[in-house]
Amino acid sequence: MIQASKRSDCINYAIREVVVPARKLEQKGVKVLRINIGDPNKYDFDTPEHMKKALYDAAKEGYNGYAPSEGDFELREEIIKREKKRNKVDYTIDNICITTGVTESLQILLNACLNPNDELLIPGPTYPQYSLLTNFNNSVPISYRCIEKEDWQPDVEDIRKKISKKTKGIVLINPNNPTGALYSKKVIKQIIDIAGEHKILIISDEIYDDMVFDSKQYATASLVKDVPVVTFNGFSKVYLVPGWRVGYALFHHNGDLNDVQNAFMRIARSRLCASSVCQRACIAALKGPQNHIKEVNNKLKQRRDFSYKRLNEIDGISTAKPEGAFYIFPKIEAMDSGIWKTDKDFVLDFLYTKHVLVVHGSGFCSNYGKNHFRAVILPTLEMLEEAFDKLEEFINEKLKVL
Repeated sequence: MIQASKRSDCINYAIREVVVPARKLEQKGVKVLRINIGDPNKYDFDTPEHMKKALYDAAKEGYNGYAPSEGDFELREEIIKREKKRNKVDYTIDNICITTGVTESLQILLNACLNPNDELLIPGPTYPQYSLLTNFNNSVPISYRCIEKEDWQPDVEDIRKKISKKTKGIVLINPNNPTGALYSKKVIKQIIDIAGEHKILIISDEIYDDMVFDSKQYATASLVKDVPVVTFNGFSKVYLVPGWRVGYALFHHNGDLNDVQNAFMRIARSRLCASSVCQRACIAALKGPQNHIKEVNNKLKQRRDFSYKRLNEIDGISTAKPEGAFYIFPKIEAMDSGIWKTDKDFVLDFLYTKHVLVVHGSGFCSNYGKNHFRAVILPTLEMLEEAFDKLEEFINEKLKVL
């Protein structure tokens, strides 16, 4: 038998891993309540009509060939305008690259900057791709603590303790997936200071930047003076087009990232380009009406408030309050009962018993994510109520057996 590569052994994506047993149930005719995946369009959200029309028009007008590897020129111009208006940060065309979603931005950047045994500081818990792709590059993901009792704010002192001579950079995900945390301006500045002191890179994932409920999201690049920052952003979440796969990387530095940026662009050229027609439609996203953003956030805030209240009413569950994105990351207090060995056992038992699908917290960090699960607050209130009622029934029935 021809063997797979050794480095492929580290590929294990928790968010989609749990879909496999759910799909098998559905193939048997079982209805599964899916509150597991961050795709607004799977629920009662939809892409703005003017963007759909722009996509059709782009194909009709002949934008069906390759786009420039760095991205459509006009789209990059519109991103420059957005950054100037929203974040008061100046970028040039050459400091922007359009990618096939933020995941490709991350893949290319880590390929461009990580050497074997380099270390990357990653929030714990985190979006799994950060740890997965760091491992894939034969480098070492180091999880820093985020403080649950402080609504999952990064532990700045833990970051400081975990800096070493091998540290290549610090990752921020703000708003955060999976916790929904929105980082304070003070905490971001403290992390910037650490990065500046040790002359390392900050990678700032801001894909959910306009999905906030009660406070403001601060772009990391807007708070730096001389610390290099690579920002990831895109259209999947805020503009409700996850399937279009259009993201981008923004390079903000005074020359200290020239080598990494050149490597990034060389890799980008080697993979050709992101979708040409989707890029054209994303120009319409930035130039067109933005009223859907407020409507989406109003819906999400209502669902956040319900989820936060309802989950904390369940014996055996507690949760911090998300301030952005569309996730909630409850702690499974009932794990103390000893019924389940791991949070994944809990999640699968819940799936098989009550036919509700969530994602095990250890899939986001084996240390800081364990004994939690991630759910999305995207479903309707009726669907969320049904799912959380089933969760309460599930825990009560299991604990009664003891």
